Amino acid sequence: MLEYVFIAFLVIFCIQFFYHIVLFGKFSFSKKSTVKNTATPKISVIVCAKNEAENLLKNLPFILGQKYPNFEVVLINDCSYDSTLEIMEKFKAESSVPVKIVDVAPNEQFWGSKKYALTLGIKAASNEHLILTDADCIPNSEHWIAEVISNFSNKHQLVLGYGGYHKIKKSFLNKLIRFETLLTAIQYFSFLKIGMPYMGVGRNIAYTKSLFFSANGFVNHMKIKSGDDDLFVNQIANKNNTAAVYSLESHTLSSPKTTFKDWILQKRRHISTATHYKFNHKFLLGLFFCSQLLFFVIATILLAFLYKWKIVCGIILFRTIIWYVLIYNTSKKLNEKDLILFAPFFEIFLILLQLIIFIKNLISKPKSW
Repeated sequence: MLEYVFIAFLVIFCIQFFYHIVLFGKFSFSKKSTVKNTATPKISVIVCAKNEAENLLKNLPFILGQKYPNFEVVLINDCSYDSTLEIMEKFKAESSVPVKIVDVAPNEQFWGSKKYALTLGIKAASNEHLILTDADCIPNSEHWIAEVISNFSNKHQLVLGYGGYHKIKKSFLNKLIRFETLLTAIQYFSFLKIGMPYMGVGRNIAYTKSLFFSANGFVNHMKIKSGDDDLFVNQIANKNNTAAVYSLESHTLSSPKTTFKDWILQKRRHISTATHYKFNHKFLLGLFFCSQLLFFVIATILLAFLYKWKIVCGIILFRTIIWYVLIYNTSKKLNEKDLILFAPFFEIFLILLQLIIFIKNLISKPKSW
């Protein structure tokens, strides 16, 4: 019996090796592209806000202060009941950058739907090229718009960026959140590299108005509360129309969750949304997770019985080295180098957490969004 378990262990290691080297290595070991579009088309930056008065006060100046020759900011007030609308009007009155406000009235059919609010904002945008971000985000540089827009071309109408999180010193949760975000970025940038883009993050994404309306916007998944970013990308992205931008100047930074309860709820939402991905994406992502889980489970069983323990330990060490190299290269690319040391521990923690969340989602769907 242990012989068959050992053979299974070798097969799973080969699957892991394929993902780490062949797939994720496409992004981790890639060189930074120096080919950029130098055109400066008119841009509409779209920010959807629901009860985000405080964040708008802090973050909007960083967006309005972008060094780009011609852009407007479209602010969407998504049925807020705080002073969000008043803050928007204040910025509109005082800003030298054109600011357009879309005040979304309550709609029983689309109550609480960010997709409905975003659709109204996109319709109101004056320009063909759109960059979307959230109210709790700030650009990592004053050249954010220029960096993102330089990746558009006649072929590329969708640009996927990196949305990181602010660092909080001496916070385990903060490091865990940022590590999970790093792993997600490795996956969606790597899948794009092999011509299979499957998701992006709404904190930092850009596309053309024409592409949005040619796909009928969010119509195909309007009833799903989440997915204005990843489900939309999953629907329309392909190897020809999608590009990636991950230079440090193109990043956005967001405020991370500060309690495990809030973060777990966010993770439950993300995992439940992923069940609506295309089959080939779900299969490859599911196979990766299962191979991660089984690698550690079977390795533990084999070591418990001391079955070929030297070989098992050698394989574990080899995989750990590959994992460290992968994380090291990616962390340098995405400015998350303080996470490298904790990579193996965080990986195991996230595998167990995702398994628990998956089981919990099977029992009951997350109701709070």
